Amino acid sequence: MNIYLPLKLLIALLLFCLSFVAHAQNETPKDSISNENLKEVVISQNKKTFTNSNGNIKVDVANSVYNSIPNPVDLLSKLPNVQVSADRESISIVGKGNPLIYIDNQKVGMNDLNALSVDDIKTIEIIQNPSSKYEAEGRAVILIARKLSRKEGFKTNVSETASFKTNYNNYLGFNSSLKKNKLEWKANFNYNKLNPWENHSIAYQIPQANIVSDYDVSADTFRKEYVFGGGLFYKINEEDYFSVNVNGRRRNDTFDINTFTFNKNQNEENNVFTFSDNSSSKNFINSFINYSKKIKAIDTQLFVGLQGSNFNQYLWSLVQNDYNETELELSQNRNQKFDVNVFSGRIDLEKKFKNEMKWEYGGLYSSAKSQSDYDVFAYDKNENTTFDYNFKEANSAIYTQLSGKIKKVDFSVGLRLENTNVSGKYSTENAFLIDKNYTNLFPKAQFSFAIDSTKSLSVDYAKSIARPSYSSLSMIATYINPYFVYGSNINLRPTFIDVISTVFQYHDKSVKLTFYQNKNPTYQDFVFDDQNNVLTFTEKNFRKESGYNIEFTLPFTYKFWTNINSLIFATNKIEDDFAVFNSSKTYLYYYSNNTFKLPKDFTFVLSFWGATKQKEGVFERNAKLIFDLSLAKSFGKNWTCTLNYNDIFKNTIYTDRFTINNISSKARYLVDANEISITLRYSFGKIKESDFKEKSVNENENRIR
Repeated sequence: MNIYLPLKLLIALLLFCLSFVAHAQNETPKDSISNENLKEVVISQNKKTFTNSNGNIKVDVANSVYNSIPNPVDLLSKLPNVQVSADRESISIVGKGNPLIYIDNQKVGMNDLNALSVDDIKTIEIIQNPSSKYEAEGRAVILIARKLSRKEGFKTNVSETASFKTNYNNYLGFNSSLKKNKLEWKANFNYNKLNPWENHSIAYQIPQANIVSDYDVSADTFRKEYVFGGGLFYKINEEDYFSVNVNGRRRNDTFDINTFTFNKNQNEENNVFTFSDNSSSKNFINSFINYSKKIKAIDTQLFVGLQGSNFNQYLWSLVQNDYNETELELSQNRNQKFDVNVFSGRIDLEKKFKNEMKWEYGGLYSSAKSQSDYDVFAYDKNENTTFDYNFKEANSAIYTQLSGKIKKVDFSVGLRLENTNVSGKYSTENAFLIDKNYTNLFPKAQFSFAIDSTKSLSVDYAKSIARPSYSSLSMIATYINPYFVYGSNINLRPTFIDVISTVFQYHDKSVKLTFYQNKNPTYQDFVFDDQNNVLTFTEKNFRKESGYNIEFTLPFTYKFWTNINSLIFATNKIEDDFAVFNSSKTYLYYYSNNTFKLPKDFTFVLSFWGATKQKEGVFERNAKLIFDLSLAKSFGKNWTCTLNYNDIFKNTIYTDRFTINNISSKARYLVDANEISITLRYSFGKIKESDFKEKSVNENENRIR
């Protein structure tokens, strides 16, 4: 834990040094500043916030109102086709499931995403048909590109966001960069004081045990969050570079959970109030080392990347129950710890041929080790339950991919081979509870035909895999009430996915048809302990999932109005031998973003998204319609102000119904999304032309395909 104090001091010292350098620079004549401002205004006005290529949408974050959103998860929730779960712990793409997330050249997870400063993001691209160079885990990729300066100088952004939801939240951020010749330093520090509120309820029936029950739980959290990062980028020459980055997040929560439960077990009825006092810490640190080198002897570009990260979580809970309005009695004292260390290394080689062919090949190795510590004392039984569960996973992969153009046909064909070795056991046992070793091939192919200069048609096939998260494979459990527990499942298997799609593009508009089939998809499950009358809400592998969707992406620009629309007609069917299959019907997902460039440097944004009622075989989910508003204003060169009004009609409510293992349930989640926020950003420092000139500017330089 003490590692964070020197890191914060180091970052603070770096920010101070950068500020000192800024004030030490020579004054620039007023005329030259004015000319530079004029150039910047012309560039920013010509940039599009959204661009579409074969259904892949790219978002310019740095030059839009999206750079005022205080955290990356909220930013992603405002983008086309992106859905954030009610607990904000996962992200999905409509019709695609959970995507891979990449920051520059490295694959990351939700913790890395939360540790990233929005002010450090240049663009975000949603890639719907990732090639073999990406890990096979995922049908889509969210590619985040960070800013790199192409001019010399120093710049610091200071931002303050006041957010009014159910409770007041405050975000304070610093982001600095300094570039001199071929070297660039970056540092960021954010302090967030948050008070999130959450509420959900589940009503369920267990006919075989003659049980009817429902609960309603709410929590107010007091959270202090520190987000920090720093790094350097060194441009060795036109084709070679070296970079190092470190980022992290430290979060401390204190929260009370209040749960009201009705439970009828045959002829016995109980109304229970459960009160739990909780404290939690979640700490994450991550580091990258990247090196790119042009091997001239074989005319090949080499990339080497190393990544190491640690995530640790501690949760303490003191639980009390009041049965039928008598008095609160101590129930459990719960101490749980979860720690995971992940290391990965990759090597990529790329060789271009004179006939426009490109051959890419390489490999990856990653390993993860986690430990779950469980220590619970039950007051009613006067007994203590403890165990330590250890989990290990190693993944090795090699790939090859050939791409190019033959006449009017662009093609890309690739093959990826991955081996996974998984083991898990209690520390006191010799026998493994989990011991798996499997190897799979993942072919991918894409062909694009240019009909003419404005129209094209492409066809794609891909096989991929989706592995469960490390926390899903732990032994951690969350106590809700005496009859209900949220648990995990160490026996989860990966999901295998086959997808074929075709895209027709006309100018910047496209229509896409996709068919897919998933083997062993992971969804919610109930496990009932009839000895203790406790129901555990967990996850399991269902038998299969299949479906198709038709997606329309329709950008539009007229004078000062820029608009992008996404319409997806989706049919998804989820089946399992232990679940009741109701019906599967087509539903509509829609998204619209409307940006208006107004006089006097005002920008107004109206966006909305929603979905009709979803019937997906096993699951039935509610319809939604969410409206957001933004108004941004620039004041001179240094000041910007953004006002956001999110979920203005308070419609961010998720409900679902399903019956599995003869247990019927209806769940309802209220998300604290109704928000009025104001962001002030002040930038200081100056930028000047660098003596180091880049002959070519390639925005895809750090992109993994």
